[in-house]
Order: sequence, then C-alpha cells, then structure tokens
Amino acid sequence: MIHVHEHMEDLAAALPRMQALMGLDLGTKTIGVAVSDSFQSVATPLETVKRKKFGTDAARLLEIIDHRSVGGIILGLPLNMDGSEGPRAQSTRAFARNLSKLTPLPIGFWDERLSTVAAERALLEADTTRKRRSEVIDHVAASFILQGVLDRLAHLRSDM
Repeated sequence: MIHVHEHMEDLAAALPRMQALMGLDLGTKTIGVAVSDSFQSVATPLETVKRKKFGTDAARLLEIIDHRSVGGIILGLPLNMDGSEGPRAQSTRAFARNLSKLTPLPIGFWDERLSTVAAERALLEADTTRKRRSEVIDHVAASFILQGVLDRLAHLRSDM
C-alpha cells in the first residue's frame, strides 16, 4: 500500500518529473478523467467513464494510463466544507486502495472542494446548455483537480 500518498510533499517526491499525470473526479455514476502533458504544466479534460463495476472501470483507466504513458494518478477527495470526511470521501479512498493493487503508480489525493465549483462556473460562463453541462462537468472537474495539483507541484518543486 506504500504508493497511496496522503501528503502533497510525499506525492511530489514519488511522482516522476517528465511523465503525464492523470486526474480523476469520482462520481457515483461516472469518473471524469483528465491528463496532463509530459511537462506536467497543463491539464486537459479527456473523457467521462460511465461507472459499471470496479474491474471494468479500472480496466478502462489502466488502458488510458498505458496509452498516455501516465506516471501518477490524482483523485479528487470530496471533503465536506468543514474539512471532515463523509461517505463520498471514504469511497474515494477505497477506490484508491483497490486501484493501488492493480498498478504500481503513485496515487495521491487533492482536496476538490473548490474544483467542481470552478468547473461549474467556467461552463456557465461558456453558456453550455444544461444537458451538455452535466455530460462534460466530470472530466472538466477532473482537469481542475489535476491543474490544482500541477500548480502545487510546480510551486513545491521550485522550493526543493
């Protein structure tokens, strides 16, 4: 289990520098997927995976990891506004533990409290229709999660 990292500093040390990273926004029905460039500077929304069962979902994620040469995985951690963890955060942690059995890649968490809000706002400003918005929100949210991590990593690494 050593490769599931709680702290950004530990994650920063574990992540490769010149490989794409993957951001995941775990919903109950979908998983939003975003990837970065190999320089880890820009996050791009990739796709929304409709959740079936863990094995099927994980297989799709591993395909993307392989295809994109991903070097690390970030999961948005849905904390309550007061910072406490509810059932959604617990299920995200369980997903990370299960995924860590299938891949040796470092896995970390990003406090996503502001990410979905930011994604909603960006989409509203782009005036996306409501139906389309619900379809794209997950992988856009995933890209906000990942971008938050990329920015933090750049900041941490400039101090190292």
